[in-house]
This record gives sequence, structure tokens and C-alpha cells, in this order.
Amino acid sequence: MKNVIIIGAGFSGLATAASLAKKGFKVKVLEKHKMAGGRARKFETEGFTFDMGPSWYWMPDVFDNYFASFGKKTSDYYDLMRLDPSYKVFWSREEITDIPASEKDLFSLFESLESGAGEKLRAFLKDAKFKYDIGMNDLVHKPSYSALEFAEFSILANAMKLQIFRSFEKHIKKYFKDPKILQLLEFPILFLGGTAKNTPALYSLMNYADMRLGTWYPMGGMHKVVAGMQKLAEELGAEFVFDQNVERIVVENRKVSRVETQDGIYDADYIVSSADYNHTEQALLGKDYQNYSEKYWDSKVMSPSSLIFYLGINKKVKGISHHTLFFDEDFSAHADDIYKDPRWPEKPSFYISCPSKTDTTVAPEGYENMFMLMPVASGLEDNEETREKYFEMFLDRFEKLSGESIRNNIVFKRSYAHRDFVKDYNAFKGNAYGLANTLMQTAFMKPGLKNKKVSNLFYTGQLTVPGPGVPPALISGQIVAGEIAKLAGVEKEVKEMVSI
Repeated sequence: MKNVIIIGAGFSGLATAASLAKKGFKVKVLEKHKMAGGRARKFETEGFTFDMGPSWYWMPDVFDNYFASFGKKTSDYYDLMRLDPSYKVFWSREEITDIPASEKDLFSLFESLESGAGEKLRAFLKDAKFKYDIGMNDLVHKPSYSALEFAEFSILANAMKLQIFRSFEKHIKKYFKDPKILQLLEFPILFLGGTAKNTPALYSLMNYADMRLGTWYPMGGMHKVVAGMQKLAEELGAEFVFDQNVERIVVENRKVSRVETQDGIYDADYIVSSADYNHTEQALLGKDYQNYSEKYWDSKVMSPSSLIFYLGINKKVKGISHHTLFFDEDFSAHADDIYKDPRWPEKPSFYISCPSKTDTTVAPEGYENMFMLMPVASGLEDNEETREKYFEMFLDRFEKLSGESIRNNIVFKRSYAHRDFVKDYNAFKGNAYGLANTLMQTAFMKPGLKNKKVSNLFYTGQLTVPGPGVPPALISGQIVAGEIAKLAGVEKEVKEMVSI
């Protein structure tokens, strides 16, 4: 059995662990924190259970396919509920829109906003489904070592339809004119790491994920998905060692021989870093073995960081849904403050997740569990004064738009932003989501998943292939596991056994 050490137990590390354990490798996961999950950790206090990071469960097929590859179902590990409405949007105090789960109701909503938009949405989603089917079933599963991987006939034949070289903005404006519709379609792009102007139209696949595949919630919180993935990996033989901060990766004769933590030394035949790619190279590896320089990393366009407030409210809050978006300010100006001229935004959009609207287990009876989030440029100075300024702004706007006062009902509050992402995850520039999905940072133009100078060192997660987000991170782990199996000759052995 070949020994594999995986650094980090986020979604990509968990997926790598289970996939390699299934293939017969001896897998050990070293995790800095007391629990698995990475950015999807949880914390509990005063009767509240807070998911620390991801709060949207989109692309349920990716999770279904993942568990199915082990002969399992998601329902073996957690229970899902589809949200209806999927989310609520405040445009102003008088203009509030619930985004329905039903396609029929969604077409009616678009028609009410713009004459003819209902039928145009049907055509738009048909095109988005085409992109989703190719993008999520083919493109994202490639290791992206070179452009030649994308030279398959099926991909080349559909290259124009995928609209990789057309902007998302131009694409959606071909169908719609109403500013509210445009904003509804653009908001998922903000978290991909770009504006509608510089993101390829290919990513309308996100709208298909949103509007047709739906918004779901794992009962108990997003960390239930983490717990399920960890349990599956352990069932397959993977071992997890927590409170292990990796301090050094030792290379001998162009091969990693071991990793060192504060508590000990771990030998390995293969190493997978699910930790921050930049940190792995710049802090854990010797300079001679790095794929990329600091200059290279500084030239990269990053997805946003986030300013988050975890709040416990000692009453039930009316007027909001499980997911609520506040789009009462200029959305495009906020996007420019993230990507065009990085700075703390003057009039930001923000978002509230209130899982206690769906799940009574995450807050004491009669209370609400709230999570306020604002996407903000990576690399900014982060201090308490700035955090409090935005907290007061959020409360003012929340109370103005919803008509609900919560200031005097906050019984728990915790903030989280750039410096916390750096401290907890060694996140490059305090980013929350990884690399931006710009055209020049797509597929083989992302940082490679294999070290070019060390034969048995791989990278996985949101700073490499296929990109940011929970489903891509999960897929990233599967890709790396497949590449290690090929290198070790395991895939060849399996094929030979099958042929016999």
C-alpha cells in the first residue's frame, strides 16, 4: 500500500482522501483545526450552531454523483430540503421579490418584470443547460495540464456554443433589458471572481444551477455535508489527525519524503496539499521546488474575500427568508470596488442567511441564527473600526428595508474577515473564494495541480483546477486522486483485473 499524506480536510481534501482510500492507498489527513471542513467548519455557542463559510447548496447532482461513485447516496449521510422560495431579494422597502422554486412561477415572475422575458428565460436556460452539461460533466473533470486536453472533437465542435470568448454581460443582454433581471443573473458571477464584463458567457451555467437545479439545504447545516464526507472517507480506511499544523514539506532527490508538524514527522509516497496553494509553496517548500514565484501570485486576479457577521437574535425576525439578498444599492459599483479599483465599498450589496427559518436545530426555540455577508476585495486592510462601520451600515439598511428592528435583540455577535482567513487558512491576501474565473485564469491557465519540480507532490482546492466553489473543490479532489492513481499504476492494475 502506498502512503498518501493529505494536508487539510476541506472539501477537496475530503474528496481526495475518500477517492484514494477506495483505490487502495493508505491515506492520512493532517488538519490544522479540531475538525474537518476548512472554510466549511462550524462553531457552536449559547445554543446556536453556525456554519462558518459556504451557505448555498447548489449543483446537487455533483454531490449525488460523488457519493454514487462509492455506491452511496447523499441521503445515507444527510437529509436535503429544497428551499421555496429559493431566496428573497430586497430592491427597496416597497420592492421585494421572492425567487420561486417552480419553473412555471419563475417564468411568470420574469414576464412580470419585462414583457416577453418569460419565454426568453426558457431559451436562456436551454442554452445554460447545454453549457452546464458540457462544463460540469466534461470540462471541469480534466486535469488541465495543457490545451490539448480540450481538443476532443465534442469540445471543439461545441466551442462556439460554449461562448468562452464572449462576455457574460453581452450574453445576458442579448435576452433581457430589465435591470432587476440582469442583476438576478449577475449575482452568482460576483462570487466566481469577476464582473459580468470580464467573465466568459460560459458561466451562465451558474444560472442553470440556480434556477433549474434549485437551492437546497442539508438539515443541520452545511457542516452535515462535511461530516458525511469525513464519515465516508473513514469507512473506506482514511485516517484523520486533527490539531496538526504542517510546518515543513521535506524534499529529497526531487521527491517529497515527509511532512513535519509541531507534533511529529509523517512519511509518505505521495503528498496532496489541500491547504492554500500559495502558502504551501512559499512557506512549506524550499524555494527551489516552487511552481510559482510571489510575483506570479501577485499578478493573479483573486475572487473576493468576505466580511461576515454571525449573529444570534433573541426573537423571530419577520420579512426575511432562509437566503435574502439586499440589492438596494448599485450592484455594478460594488463589483467595481472589488475588481476594478479594489477598496472597501461605499454602498455595498450584502446578503443574509437565516437557516433557523428552515431548521429549528441551529438556534434556541424562538431565536434566529443569522449570518450577514458582504463580498469585498481581497488584500485590503482589515481592522475593527472598519468592521463596525459596516455592521452599523448593515443594521441601518436591514431595519429600513425589512421594517424589523434587531439591534436590541442581538445576544451573540462574532465578526470574520481578511485577517481571520489568513490566520485560520493561510489564505493568500485573505481571499475567501480562490482565484477569479476570468478567461486568462480558466482551465490550463490556472496554477497546475501537479508540482513541476517534485514528482510526487500535488495541489487541490480553490486555487487550482477547476476553480472556486464547493462543487469544483470536491471535483478537484477527485481529479488529483485519479492522477495519483495513474502515476502509481493503480488505474492500470484495475483495468487489467477487469479485462481478466
